[in-house]
Amino acid sequence: MTHRLLTFGVLLGAAAFNANATLISFTGADDVGLVYSSVGNVTWTQDANLLATLESTYGFRNVIQAIIAASPTVSDTPNSFDGYTGSYTVKTTDFSSDGRANWFGAQAFVGLLNRVNYGGSSQWRLPTSNAIDGYDGSAGNELGQLVYRELDGSASNSIPNTSSFDHEQASSYWSGTENAASPGSAWYFEAYYSSQANRRKTYQHYVWAVSPGRLSAVPIPGAVWLMGSGLMGLLGLKRRGRVG
Repeated sequence: MTHRLLTFGVLLGAAAFNANATLISFTGADDVGLVYSSVGNVTWTQDANLLATLESTYGFRNVIQAIIAASPTVSDTPNSFDGYTGSYTVKTTDFSSDGRANWFGAQAFVGLLNRVNYGGSSQWRLPTSNAIDGYDGSAGNELGQLVYRELDGSASNSIPNTSSFDHEQASSYWSGTENAASPGSAWYFEAYYSSQANRRKTYQHYVWAVSPGRLSAVPIPGAVWLMGSGLMGLLGLKRRGRVG
């Protein structure tokens, strides 16, 4: 009996290990926290509300000015919000100080991450959606896969708060996938219910970026800065205390 219990305990431990083995936390270039997903073969920013963290650290005005300088326009399928030109001019009002942004602002923020080569990547983007309305964790829905398959989430429940990520929001996150039937809207993942739907691009949701594949890890130095020299240079800042 003791042997059977021991064997059962080992199996349970192995199952628990395997459930979390698909997420690998590591430090990327410029000492930023990253998390690799082997299920989606993508790298997530460890901070699930990175935009708010930057706004709090460097000042809302400084960060938004840097975003607009890096990505003054966003290309999309022509719709009423861009005057049917397929090019939207990014504005300060596209952002909120709590890290939320409309779809255009979210795309522009990703453009900033690429401009500064955040974590060693210039291929950051918004996660994809498979355009299935409701509860779905299948391939193509990157946030759904993360929540259902790697964070052990479930339908109608909020995104689990785990040690893999920081500042997860039990709220809506934009995807980069437009609504094919109505290009003035795009798909988003509702992390409060772990479901997805589509909404007008002018609504403000949170932003969580992904980069293809697994980025390179770097040794952790003695002093860890929140951001690398690329972003600080773009902001014209030298120390954390200098905010506008």
